[in-house]
Amino acid sequence: MNKELRSDIFMAKHTITLVPGDGIGPEITSATVRIIEAAGVDVDWETHILGAQAQEKYGETLPADAIESIKRNRVALKGPIMTPVGKGFTSVNVGLRKALDLYANVRPVKALPNVPCRYPELDLVIVRENTEGLYSGLEHIVIPGVVESLKIITEKASTRIVKYAFEFARDNGRRKVTAVHKANIMKLSDGLFLECFERVAKDYPEIEKEDKIIDNCCMQLVMRPEQFDVLVMENLYGDILSDLCAGLIGGLGLAPGANIGEQGAVFEAVHGSAPDIAGQGIANPTAILMSGLMMLRHIGEIDAAEKIEKAMLAVFAEGKSLTRDLGGTSNTADFASAIIAQMG
Repeated sequence: MNKELRSDIFMAKHTITLVPGDGIGPEITSATVRIIEAAGVDVDWETHILGAQAQEKYGETLPADAIESIKRNRVALKGPIMTPVGKGFTSVNVGLRKALDLYANVRPVKALPNVPCRYPELDLVIVRENTEGLYSGLEHIVIPGVVESLKIITEKASTRIVKYAFEFARDNGRRKVTAVHKANIMKLSDGLFLECFERVAKDYPEIEKEDKIIDNCCMQLVMRPEQFDVLVMENLYGDILSDLCAGLIGGLGLAPGANIGEQGAVFEAVHGSAPDIAGQGIANPTAILMSGLMMLRHIGEIDAAEKIEKAMLAVFAEGKSLTRDLGGTSNTADFASAIIAQMG
């Protein structure tokens, strides 16, 4: 993108769908909106509710108006939404990804200054296929006491996500892409994924490629994560490994995420709704703020994203305005105010 075009985009007014979410969601999204607007980004926010709130108000967890808003605006910022465990409605996150065909889940894992963690230099990216596999939740009762869960893997989806991973690596100056699989046991399903990886990799000879069996990859991530750069995998593996990697840098409160497809993109905090601290104003908004930075770069607001990121890193480095989960004493609003003050 040339500088003249970037300037035109930066001056444009953006309409973005905002889903505050459940629990601490409204508090952390509000802080993020404050910071984005303080950076000079002109945004008209269209607010919608999903999940339990929508179920109570509209009788459905994924209202058509919310889906249409994201399709129309092609971008959304979303707070965490509660998913009942073992009962109740199915995952809204999964439903949203399927409704919009948000096939690429992108989870950067990068250590922040002044945050105690095992690997302070870590910088890798998880690229997860988002639409099929065991995580889709295709289950049925065969007979009482016997449940079958279906793992569907297709050449189309596998090729698409692998290509996305290599394109991401090329566009971001990354050196290597690792396919994560269990093709030694699931020879047909994961075998198909690995075949697609090998085929696509031939189109990117400048990028190193390798594959790792999932269990070995988990061990390697804990022992020597610096060997990895971009990792691509099917849905369930990505759900597990992205949380594992977040633990290496201090937890899910520091892990941003994006769900990207042809019809739009949804940027979200990947942690839960933390109902036990909701309404207290003490939640850490870092994860959704960093997701917001990914969103700004996605819509061309490069300068604003860099301005906010520089200020956020300065606040972390100074260490005086961190939230309680990071060992500080500041609340959500104070943390946001400190970043805004750093932006001048």
